[in-house]
Amino acid sequence: MAQHFGGGGASPFLIAGPCVVESDDMNLRVGEALAELGTRLGLHVIYKASYDKANRSRLKGARGPGPERGLAALAKVRAATGLPVLTDVHETGQVAAAAHVADVLQIPAFLCRQTDLLVAAGRAGRAVNVKKGQWMAPEGMAGAVEKVRAGGAPEIAVTERGTFFGYGDLVVDMRSFVRLRTACGTPVIYDGTHAVQQPGQGPEGSSGGLRDFIPPLLYAAAAAGADGFFLETHPDPDRAPSDGPNMIPLDQLPGIVSIALDVWQRARGAAQTALKGQGEVVVRSDGEAAPLARARR
Repeated sequence: MAQHFGGGGASPFLIAGPCVVESDDMNLRVGEALAELGTRLGLHVIYKASYDKANRSRLKGARGPGPERGLAALAKVRAATGLPVLTDVHETGQVAAAAHVADVLQIPAFLCRQTDLLVAAGRAGRAVNVKKGQWMAPEGMAGAVEKVRAGGAPEIAVTERGTFFGYGDLVVDMRSFVRLRTACGTPVIYDGTHAVQQPGQGPEGSSGGLRDFIPPLLYAAAAAGADGFFLETHPDPDRAPSDGPNMIPLDQLPGIVSIALDVWQRARGAAQTALKGQGEVVVRSDGEAAPLARARR
């Protein structure tokens, strides 16, 4: 079975795609662009899209085509591009059908403590990505990972997607990557899309977002120890049915990811260098926090 969450750790991995499954033409356009990007940069790319966004703010919010049509569309992307695919599951009854198509199952942040769902996802024989709840400390995710492990998942990752900062805003604590990895013993992903989301700040109570902050926060996460990146992208985000304000335009994605990759590699190269200092901390190549050697006098 292929590894999806980092392999030997020589480069980060990328989870990317539209928020929800759309038309075959649009899905394949994004998928083909991502496949080309992965080949050019030497990245393992996982195509993501949701067939049902069951946690929309409003009843009439765009949810996607539903399980049957959505999973069939994801299967087409997988066959046409050769990319592994990721999709969300919201209920235990969805797991088997999703696992038949998807290479990676994802647990949404709002559901990261749902024991039955986590165990069922673990039993599906697929890699599982669990998003950290917006209200949770990094160490609190150890329990979620324990449940997925109990189900026997071959691979597990945890995603940092920001923490509530008052009402309608999120912040990202860059210490979380090391803390999550230490607490959970898994690779850690940075979700650059939902970290800039502004819940309830869009039209009629929908989610807004601050797209311009995606690149700088992504680069910071690359330096701070994230093992992989999660980025939603769309040819025309402002016309996307969901999460448009916090998605990267598809034509801008290669440049942004290229810089993030360079930062990621430079940060790890620096961490392996024999630096000297006093009372400072670096992130080692294995992601653990390590004190710098004290300067000799």
